[in-house]
Amino acid sequence: MRYLYYAYQLLIAAPLLILATLLTVVVTVLGSTLGSAHFWGYWPGKLWSRFFCWILLLPVRVEGREHLAKDTSYVFVANHQGSFDIFLMYGYINRNFKWMMKRSLRNAPLIGKACESAGHIFVDKRGPKAIQKTYDDARHVLRDGTSLIVFPEGARTFTGHMGFFRKGAFQLAQEVGLQVVPVTIDGSFDVLPRQRGVSFITWHSLRMVIHAPIATEGAELSTVMDQAYRAIEQSLPEQHQGFVENPDQ
Repeated sequence: MRYLYYAYQLLIAAPLLILATLLTVVVTVLGSTLGSAHFWGYWPGKLWSRFFCWILLLPVRVEGREHLAKDTSYVFVANHQGSFDIFLMYGYINRNFKWMMKRSLRNAPLIGKACESAGHIFVDKRGPKAIQKTYDDARHVLRDGTSLIVFPEGARTFTGHMGFFRKGAFQLAQEVGLQVVPVTIDGSFDVLPRQRGVSFITWHSLRMVIHAPIATEGAELSTVMDQAYRAIEQSLPEQHQGFVENPDQ
């Protein structure tokens, strides 16, 4: 059965996903340039992400959407299990948002241009002025219900366990006065672990748990970070609980 699934990926899913990716990039760039990046920077990517999971026959379960208020901006922070985290968050969070991502991703073929056109935020750490511009860009987009999604570990896990959280996203949430929403991603590591690189994926269910928002105004930054970390970790399967140092962080 495993080899039949591999053949399906190679002969059917891969060509369709390449076509869908090219179409998504073109629609996102043109739509965001000629129209509204608020719309075109979100919906094509959302549909692309859902199509990715659907064509690869990966079941997705989402828990906790009832914790979110309508038309409210949040800073979502999630653990970073693997490449499929992007498809889960983009396709199933059901909130218009912008990514906060590494500056190096701006140079990624096709995807980098689409992300730039869509108004996603590239983190520039080359100096205080560059960091401040990153924060200013984030403040500009975090309005009218637009949220921000960040992987505060900054890198995918090698083991399925969580590394440490960087404080940038939490500082931004506190400065802007937004609540932090922890999100647990489970199953992405089993589908395509980082150490496997570009390879066939393994069939495995995907689960995303949206936790209750955490207030940041008047709170200690370290307390907010610890609450978010514990909420995410507690919803992971037992074999992936517990801190494991990630040398790539």
